[in-house]
Amino acid sequence: MVLVFAANDPSAGTGLAADLTTLSSLGCHALPVVTALTVQDTAGLQEVQAIEADWVNEQARFVLEDMQVDAIKVGLAGSIENLAVIAEIVADYPNIPLVLDPVLEHSQRDEYSTDEFAAAIRELLLPNALIVCTNSSKARRLGSDDAEEQDDLPLDAAAARLIDCGCEYVLITGAQEQTSKVSNVLYSRNGRVRSDMWDRLPGRYHGSGATLSAALAGALASGVELNTAVRDAQEYVWQTLVNAFRPGMGQLVPDRMFWARPEDTKAEE
Repeated sequence: MVLVFAANDPSAGTGLAADLTTLSSLGCHALPVVTALTVQDTAGLQEVQAIEADWVNEQARFVLEDMQVDAIKVGLAGSIENLAVIAEIVADYPNIPLVLDPVLEHSQRDEYSTDEFAAAIRELLLPNALIVCTNSSKARRLGSDDAEEQDDLPLDAAAARLIDCGCEYVLITGAQEQTSKVSNVLYSRNGRVRSDMWDRLPGRYHGSGATLSAALAGALASGVELNTAVRDAQEYVWQTLVNAFRPGMGQLVPDRMFWARPEDTKAEE
């Protein structure tokens, strides 16, 4: 059972829909805690309406008192107040592995990724996280308050700074880097733990990061050792991207149930 803190995405590309579909595909029972409502489609995010922090707290605590939760995943929190509530909850359950997928950019029109929000993630959630799963741009943003430094901050240094904030591991994905292949690197306090190379696929994908972090939470909930869980989650995401489909006019959406579809009905890459 995996407790998920995330926002609702009406396009079902990312957020709770991505988490629930991914976890179900991997044989887990997902427990969704709604942190925000969003207005978005496959082209991008327009508006976010955060759920009141008391509601977030009650949703999670009732479930935690009723069920044996095996992993927790945190995505879009919606507000700093929600971050604080989530931090209190996960601190009360230190033996449940926490996968953090930090979301900073909340709107195309209203930049939500303030320095205060990034600082709140660092101070409130990183100390409680087993692993932070993030792309390279967010790793740099969380790793430095200096906008001029962020663009040139080496990813090894960014990962080290995040680990200094209290998390045990950092997985940085390299899809946003200008490289011929995608390199995803797992870090611990001792430096690089593993590096996986993947062929770069064409197109852009709505929800690939949410899929990866949810798959990782599912593997950990199933008792898979972290190093192996990171590899298994990447392999699963690769298959969802190879079989991605375009349901709207925007980005491709990973097919998280690719294994259940007859070969002749699978979408073209």
